[in-house]
Amino acid sequence: MLYLTIIIMEININCDLGEKSKHHSNKHDPDLLKIVNSANVACGYHAGDEETMSQVIEISKKNDVSIGAHPSFNDPENFGRERMYLSSSEIEKLIINQFEILQKIASKYDEKVSHIKPHGALNNMACEDIELATILAKTIKGISKDLIYLVPTGSKMQEAAKKLDMRIACEIFADRNYEDDGNLVSRKKPHALITDPEIAKKHVLTMVKNQSLNCHSGKQIACEIDSVCIHGDNISSLSTAKSIKDNLLNNGLKLTKLNKMEKFLK
Repeated sequence: MLYLTIIIMEININCDLGEKSKHHSNKHDPDLLKIVNSANVACGYHAGDEETMSQVIEISKKNDVSIGAHPSFNDPENFGRERMYLSSSEIEKLIINQFEILQKIASKYDEKVSHIKPHGALNNMACEDIELATILAKTIKGISKDLIYLVPTGSKMQEAAKKLDMRIACEIFADRNYEDDGNLVSRKKPHALITDPEIAKKHVLTMVKNQSLNCHSGKQIACEIDSVCIHGDNISSLSTAKSIKDNLLNNGLKLTKLNKMEKFLK
């Protein structure tokens, strides 16, 4: 008798949350936390404060959402989206401080910060610069070898983390367009964002099923995809998140929080 093993493809949905600031409201955070699997929590350097961190952690725990630190440059004025050039020791301190701030609050809820995902300009710079990417990877592995490092797929961040044999989750962006080199289209360009939930859900499903990036030009780049990011500060983030989740489930994918994905349980 022939037995067939059906492998159900796993995928994670992550979202940047707790980003209350003059630039952004966090009013949709509670609803987003009913949809996503993992939360990247702003640690106060580009947005958020102890109150918002506590709120996200508390609601995440209720919804079985895993918690990650979302460290950035210390630049709340520009929401962490302006490039800064710091020494390796300054970068190291930046990451460790923000992780510790969030973990201290998480401990009050008997929770652990299980992943790290850099924010904004820090993330964009490290995607392009192997030296910065290596500093970040070494710092994060130094905090704990058990931390999952959430990185843009195909980036220098992924390359640096692989060399250090880290626990890596590769992400794509649901609400952003890609250039032909695999980097995100700059927010300064008119076609940078995808705000239509219908377009976003098709964009994501194609990439996940094909394990490739859809570039704005039509080019496709083969890559690894473990997670889909939805930016919590986009105007259509809530409807986009729901549309993407429903579409992935309807197409037979299994949604899992990062620290429970099969690849990290081996």
